[in-house]
Amino acid sequence: MKKRILGAAIIVAIVLPILLKGGILFALLSLLLGLLAFKEIYDIKYKDSEKKIPFLLQILSYLCVAFLIMNNYESKELTIMLDYRVLSLFLITYLLPVVITDNQKKYNIEDAMYLLASTIFIGLSFNLLILMRNFSLLYILYFFIITVMTDTFGLFTGMFIGKHPLAKKISPKKTMEGLIGGTLMGVFAACTFYLTVINPDIDIVHLLIVTVTLSLMGQFGDLVFSAIKRHFGKKDFSNLIPGHGGILDRFDSIIFVIITAILFMSVI
Repeated sequence: MKKRILGAAIIVAIVLPILLKGGILFALLSLLLGLLAFKEIYDIKYKDSEKKIPFLLQILSYLCVAFLIMNNYESKELTIMLDYRVLSLFLITYLLPVVITDNQKKYNIEDAMYLLASTIFIGLSFNLLILMRNFSLLYILYFFIITVMTDTFGLFTGMFIGKHPLAKKISPKKTMEGLIGGTLMGVFAACTFYLTVINPDIDIVHLLIVTVTLSLMGQFGDLVFSAIKRHFGKKDFSNLIPGHGGILDRFDSIIFVIITAILFMSVI
C-alpha cells in the first residue's frame, strides 16, 4: 500500500501541473506516455517471446504512434483529422512485410494485425486526450475525477466488503461490491464537481446518466486491459510506476472514459 500511495503521489506531482498548464507541454507529455504505453503493449507480447520483430519495423511502429498522437495536436475540435494517404501508409508498413519476409515464424499476419491495432488504438487514444484537454480543462478534470474516485473507492470497497467476484477469470480480485462502491463514489464526486464548477443548470437526470455510464465504462476499460494481461500471463504491463504497474495499468480506465465521453458531449 505504501508503494501504491508513493506511485499515486508521483503521478499527481508530474501530471497535474502539466495538465493544468496544457498546450504544447501537455501534448509532449501525452506523446511520452503514449510511446511508453505502446512499448508496454509491444513488450507484453514480444519481450519474453522467441519471436523478434524486425528492428526497422519496430522503429516505424513508434514513428506511426508518435504521428497519430501529435496529429492536429493544437486543435480545439473533438474531431480526429487523418488523411487517407496516411492510413494507406500504415497498412503498407504493417502488411507488406508479411508477403515479402522469408520467415513467417519471424513476422506473419497475426503480428501485423496486433501491431496495426495497437498502433491505432494507442495513437488515437492519446491524441484524443490532447484534443479533450484543448477543448476544455474543466471537462477533462471531470473525467479524471470520475476515473480516480471510481478506481480508488472500488479498490477500498472491494478490499473491505467484497465477496462476489465480478469477472473471476479476468481479474479475480475485482468484486461486485467494488463495482457498486466505486461507481457510487465516482458519480457523487464527479457530479458535485460538475454542478459546482462547470454548469449548475444542467438537467440532473442527463448528468447522472452520463456520469454513471462513464464510471462503468472506465471499469470496463480496466477489465479489457486486465484481459490482455491475463491472456499473456502477466500481472502488470510494466513496473514503471511503484505500486501501480505501467502506464496502461493507470490509464486503462481514463482512455475508455474519454472515448465514451465523445458520444455524450452534446448533452453535457
